Amino acid sequence: MCVAAAAWLAHPRWRLVAIGNRDEYHERPAAPLDRWDDGSRIIAGKDLRAGGTWLGVGEAGRFALVTNFRVEGHPKPGMASRGALVSDWLATGTLNLTPQMNPFNLFVADETELRLITNYPAAEDRVLPPGIHGLSNGAFDHPWPKSRALCASLADWLDGSAEDFSPLFAALADRTEFAVGSEPADGPEPPYSPVFIANPVYGTRCSTVIAIDHEGSGTIAERGFTAAGAPSGETLLTIESSA
Repeated sequence: MCVAAAAWLAHPRWRLVAIGNRDEYHERPAAPLDRWDDGSRIIAGKDLRAGGTWLGVGEAGRFALVTNFRVEGHPKPGMASRGALVSDWLATGTLNLTPQMNPFNLFVADETELRLITNYPAAEDRVLPPGIHGLSNGAFDHPWPKSRALCASLADWLDGSAEDFSPLFAALADRTEFAVGSEPADGPEPPYSPVFIANPVYGTRCSTVIAIDHEGSGTIAERGFTAAGAPSGETLLTIESSA
């Protein structure tokens, strides 16, 4: 149940601002945000079980973020890792879109465009216009309440000084439960409806903020959380322009 919002070409200073929560089983091993030491120039956390990642930045202004798509009967074991989509894009600017992959939503960006890619209910690769776009575990064109709330918070931040990340982290920490409709596409039921999911088994593992200016420089910051929903550390790294 991940949730994210991305502002693309929506501010005089920032080419891209992306904020998101990674929700996952707390027992799944993961490394926090860091610069990978394999020569890929990726800055991201790492899934230590499958080897990929969920969100990060790479060379030449590349950015990617993946969420699963909530579909009954999935995820199915034995399929290709969705996290490899992110790490492949960040390292090489290419995607290996195998049909043997559980349903997903994917944002990818480079210096020129932001795209939405999904494989459910049918394969789609869409270039997104300038503006603020939300993503969660449902259809992009049917945004869940928490993704709409996160988009509104990002819009408010861009209308202000757009410098201090504290309001963005506060938005990512919101545990307000949302009322949802009767259909699964309307969003998840409590306790999974908030932006921040506090649950000892499956919940928000980390919150990330990325801001990249029009020259390709910027900052990526991440706050980690324990299974009890308490802060477990913070990382702040500089993104250097590839120009």
